[in-house]
Amino acid sequence: ALAMVDEVDDLAARVGAGNCCIVRPDGSLLLRNYDVFGYFASIEEQAPEWRAASGPALVLGAGGAARAVVVGLLDRGAPEIRVANRSGERAEALRDEFGGRVTPLPWHERDEAMAGVSLVVNTTSLGMTGQPPLDVRLDALPLSAVVSDAVYNPLVTGILAAAKARGNATVDGLGMLLHQARPAFRDWWGVMPDVMPEQRASLEAGL
Repeated sequence: ALAMVDEVDDLAARVGAGNCCIVRPDGSLLLRNYDVFGYFASIEEQAPEWRAASGPALVLGAGGAARAVVVGLLDRGAPEIRVANRSGERAEALRDEFGGRVTPLPWHERDEAMAGVSLVVNTTSLGMTGQPPLDVRLDALPLSAVVSDAVYNPLVTGILAAAKARGNATVDGLGMLLHQARPAFRDWWGVMPDVMPEQRASLEAGL
């Protein structure tokens, strides 16, 4: 998509992906990325006390969703972003691209990397319906940390259930899906909508 449009906004260029294409009056195409907005709007909605600057974050995965989360964390002042990925080279590539606040870690260190973090984000497909489970232990995770998942089917993934059982605040993946659509709707129709409880309930019923 980035190669097909006439212009890519700065955030989409940094993330390396866009999810909202706008046809401008002259017929040219502008590509924007609202995954960053969607993810952090869902955090604000479900864990409003969390602040990026309050401590390191751990991102599981290094694909497209991870890139959006990493860029958003950097912009919001996270002091360190630990990235654990099954392919170490992709995690290292994020460090090379985004700088020293990104710390690539081998996948087998994911459990120990939870020590001292304020946020854990699963951006992999592990734990999704039809996929293998996400194998993590939360023993080292502070109880003050927020645990989130980009997966929304099932709505309560294994890592969210384990986090909730031990007393951590959790953020499911449905909020990111809903909130990323809001600025796209605004771009197309000129109105910035809210996410209504009825909309969320309707989607939850279909999961």
